Amino acid sequence: MLLLLWGCQSSPGGSDVAADASAGTIPLQIVTDSGTREYRIELAITPEEQARGLMYRQEMDADAGMLFPYDPPRSASFWMRNTYIPLDMIFIAPDGSIESVASNTIPLSTTPYPSRGPVKAVLELNGGEAERIGARAGDQVIYTLPE
Repeated sequence: MLLLLWGCQSSPGGSDVAADASAGTIPLQIVTDSGTREYRIELAITPEEQARGLMYRQEMDADAGMLFPYDPPRSASFWMRNTYIPLDMIFIAPDGSIESVASNTIPLSTTPYPSRGPVKAVLELNGGEAERIGARAGDQVIYTLPE
């Protein structure tokens, strides 16, 4: 997944869910009207990690995803070049709420999927996951980045 950037830097922490950097993932929760869903999320912190994202992956576990944090918050735009699985891109506003969702993005496409404004992170989940759990603008995303 190549990120069309306005600079890439790591972001300081999110919220209440503690990080487990030793496992290579962090826990993340999405709180919707229908309940709280938990995921194990890989981090894309460095410019190289953010440029590669989920490229070349053939599958991803149902409770997995990747988080692209930004500090300071900024506009973000992604495309699906060299990404073989459909993804949902959840754009996370500076207050931790969902700003917008790009659902079931098209694999191998160079069509840009932009945020609507500045975001503190972008979360990629399997395509259709946001609809499955009822995630929409205003719902909360809770995580803590490792120090």
